[in-house]
Amino acid sequence: MLIDALQCGEFDREAFEALHKGGYTCVTPTLGFWEGTLESMDAIGHWRDMERENSDLIRIVYKADDIRECEKDGKVGILLGYQNTNLLEDRIRFVELFADMGVRVLQLTYNNQNELGGSCYEEEDSGLSRFGREVVREMARAGILVDCSHTGDRTTLHAIEHSPKPIAVTHANPASVFPHKRNRSDDVLHALAETGGVIGCAAYRNITPADACATIRGFAELVARTVEIAGVDHVGIGTDYSYKGDDKFRDWMRKGRWTRSVQYGAGSPKAPGAVAKPEWLPGPERLGDLAGGLKEVGFSDEEVGKIMGGNWLRLYETVFG
Repeated sequence: MLIDALQCGEFDREAFEALHKGGYTCVTPTLGFWEGTLESMDAIGHWRDMERENSDLIRIVYKADDIRECEKDGKVGILLGYQNTNLLEDRIRFVELFADMGVRVLQLTYNNQNELGGSCYEEEDSGLSRFGREVVREMARAGILVDCSHTGDRTTLHAIEHSPKPIAVTHANPASVFPHKRNRSDDVLHALAETGGVIGCAAYRNITPADACATIRGFAELVARTVEIAGVDHVGIGTDYSYKGDDKFRDWMRKGRWTRSVQYGAGSPKAPGAVAKPEWLPGPERLGDLAGGLKEVGFSDEEVGKIMGGNWLRLYETVFG
């Protein structure tokens, strides 16, 4: 089983063919970053259209058993998710409505403070707001996984504390291994593990060590260091792999509608634009090669199975059945 908990960009049949060739069981695409309710519903409609048009390759999945069925018949499961909660537009009832439409993952905040809590890029992390606590509880009730990949550490710890179900950091790395605002502290990873959550190791160059971008073994060693912190039952893969992201797409991710100023996201003035894909992951079809790298650094077959997909499947089943 091969599960990637976060990818983004412009998906099309070429992307689906690459995922199918790579043997993926399930992928979570990013349906939105800054969009409101209507635009977010449009995105769901677009993905349903793509499912119909590419039904020989993909299937939208809603339950853990749907993912198991994809493993049996060789289709790629698509688990719908967003990297922000703007789609709720301050309405607690919309959590359940979006769950009914098939959404299974919501990141509490993207790169800015919002009504729910603090982002990793704010100078001060506010923690969860009162509304944020309500949404976290409602997401657990409705069966939507809480993602804290871009939230601040304080907000993430609050989410772990207030959620009745385990949460996730779908695409980040340990800050103790690669210091960056987008990466998560050891305190977060310990709390995540203690409550049954999972972190997905990211392969996005701006937040990933150079060695882990250069070779499969280097990335496997990053995974091993993450396992040393969080435990083998709480680490998976969340590559943050992006498809066909041009300057216009990158500007939308970083700027949305909230600013006219230059924004770098996880980049910097020294690395302001697009970054190269990892040398070992030039295309998504190569992710399955990581299994061999994990064995090379000492993981057993059972442990490799957990990291490559089993831990995500367990978490998904806990959160949405």
